[in-house]
Amino acid sequence: MRIKAIKTRIFRENEDLFSFIFKYFKKIPEKSILVVTSKVVALSEGRTRELKSKKDKIKLIKEESDFALKTKQVWLTIKDGMVIANAGIDESNAKGKLILLPKNSFQSAAMLRKKLMQNFRLKNLGVLLTDSRLMPLRAGVVGVALGYAGFQGIKNYMDQKDIFGRVFKISKTDIADGLATAAVLCMGEGEERQPLALITQAPVVFQSRVNRRELIIDPKEDIYAPLFSNLKVIKSKKDLSRTKFLITGHKDKH
Repeated sequence: MRIKAIKTRIFRENEDLFSFIFKYFKKIPEKSILVVTSKVVALSEGRTRELKSKKDKIKLIKEESDFALKTKQVWLTIKDGMVIANAGIDESNAKGKLILLPKNSFQSAAMLRKKLMQNFRLKNLGVLLTDSRLMPLRAGVVGVALGYAGFQGIKNYMDQKDIFGRVFKISKTDIADGLATAAVLCMGEGEERQPLALITQAPVVFQSRVNRRELIIDPKEDIYAPLFSNLKVIKSKKDLSRTKFLITGHKDKH
C-alpha cells in the first residue's frame, strides 16, 4: 500500500471543495482511495461558529453530542456512534473560529466520490474523510474514519480458520480506521498543510454501497465497558510515573 500526502494552499471557508481537489489532482488511478481531512469538508459546508466564549463553546459541544462527559482536559463525547473529544469541534488552524464536523460525513463522502468518478471516468474509487482521536490509555492521537464511500469498511474473519485451523469467533479488522490512521500519519497534524492524500494498492474490497453502521457497536457490547465501569486509579507514592489499576466490583456512578 502506498500513501501520498498532497501539500496545498490554505483552504478557505465556503470554498468549492471539488474545484480545490481538481487543482491538485489531474489524474486519479483506478482503485485508489482519496483521503480528505474533515476540516476542509466542514469549511466547504460552512460548518463554523464564532468563538465568543468558553461557555458558548461548551454549549455547542453538548448540542453536537449524543453524550457528553466533562473530564480534566476535554469533554469526552459520543457523536455519530464513536467516542471523540469535544464532539470533534476544533480550534486549531481555524483563525479564531470553531470548526465543527461535517453535517453528514458519509453523505459528503458519497457525493464527492460520485463527482470524482464522473470527472476522472473511474469504475472503482474510494473516498475517506478523516479526523483525529485519542485511544484509551495511549498517548497521542491517531486517525479515525468519520465517513467513507466506495469500499468495505470492515473485514470479518468470524467462522474462518487461522493458520493452525482454529476458528475465529470475534475477530474483525477495522479497515476504514486503519486506512485513516495511516493517512493521518502521513498528512500530519500541525502546519504541514496536507489536507489531501491518495492511497493506492490498498487491501480493500471496492463496492458501490456502504453500510454506514458496520463499524458501530452497542456500548454495552464494547470490550472496554467492564473495565472502565469498574476502574479505580491508584498512583504509587514511590513512583508517580507508574500507575496501578485496581479492579473492583463497585460501579462508578458516572
